[in-house]
Amino acid sequence: MSRSPSGDRVALWRNPTFRAYVLQGVLLAALAALIGFIVTNTMANLEARGISTGFGFLDERAGFSIPQTLIEYSGDSTYGRTFIVGLLNTLLVSALGIVVATIIGFAVGIARLSPNWLLARLAGAYVEIFRNIPLLVQILFWYFAVLQALPSPRQSLSLLEIVFINVRGLVIPDPQPLSGFAATPWALLVGIIAATTLGIYAKRRQVRTGKALPIYWLGAGLIIGTPLLVFLLTGAPLEWSIPELTGFNFSGGVRVLPELVALWLALSIYTASFIAEIVRSGIQSVPEGQVEAANALSLPGGITLRKVVIPQAMRVIVPQLTSQYLNLIKNSSLATAIGYPDLVAVFSGTTLNQTGQAIEIVAMTMAVYLVISLLVSALMNVYNARTLLKER
Repeated sequence: MSRSPSGDRVALWRNPTFRAYVLQGVLLAALAALIGFIVTNTMANLEARGISTGFGFLDERAGFSIPQTLIEYSGDSTYGRTFIVGLLNTLLVSALGIVVATIIGFAVGIARLSPNWLLARLAGAYVEIFRNIPLLVQILFWYFAVLQALPSPRQSLSLLEIVFINVRGLVIPDPQPLSGFAATPWALLVGIIAATTLGIYAKRRQVRTGKALPIYWLGAGLIIGTPLLVFLLTGAPLEWSIPELTGFNFSGGVRVLPELVALWLALSIYTASFIAEIVRSGIQSVPEGQVEAANALSLPGGITLRKVVIPQAMRVIVPQLTSQYLNLIKNSSLATAIGYPDLVAVFSGTTLNQTGQAIEIVAMTMAVYLVISLLVSALMNVYNARTLLKER
């Protein structure tokens, strides 16, 4: 028995709080039983088929090659190294796609609100076309209809005879660091730290005195000038391996796979169409009075956009932008359609087929995408919290 708010005794089963706890307990018990049944049944089936479980297969020899690797890899490498190669390839195309999609998306989103009729209509056409064509179709279009239609290596399209593009991919010069080059990356890091420190000082100085510093020019000078100066002072310790046509292919230089280019273009262009609409809605969410006040102060349009409109629009843009970044990372798994060696292709594909360790491999792949998504969400939430306008 329990008491009602009026003090009367009521049956325990009529207490809504008690019923809620009982219902939740029953559901949790049912869920635990279901999971236990699935695990027990799976282990029994694996044992019946002679399939061992565990992660010991990661130390076994892979025995297959991968066309693009950011770290040293060969057929004698282990399945564990195959996992790392696939992960790095996934992170590479995801990072490249996020950068380019953000740039295109912001440019198109701002262009959609341009007073120029033609520019606004072209931006609108871009959004409507690429947003409504399935991503897989776009990937196949760029790969088969565009890149596979390029000439053979002997008839390659060239730029200044040092950059070549053909059906086998893009061939560019390969930088070869010499002794003493390590100082240049450290100088770049110092330049970035100095530019960040200068930006913080300039912002506080402007709040205190009302005087602004040309922070963009000064920051660019520090970030570019510092490593460049160190590079020159150390004797320019860098050589370039220029690609040369030998026989039916190029030797020297670095070859960028057409699969990477096609996937990169499709992910960037497709995601940018959604980011453009996010940017447009964010800008339109800013009260018109803010722009009118900036115009009353005779602020140029560019400064009004950068200093007044965009900072306020980011409150609307960033949360939705995070979702698009996560979608781009997950959509990169469509790389299997054109054979790009990402995590799904080389680990959940080839490795799974050779080892049969379906549970472990699928679980690792799912965990990777989950961790990447959570990290991106956390970083974007931190950025959103730091840039959020604080109301008095």
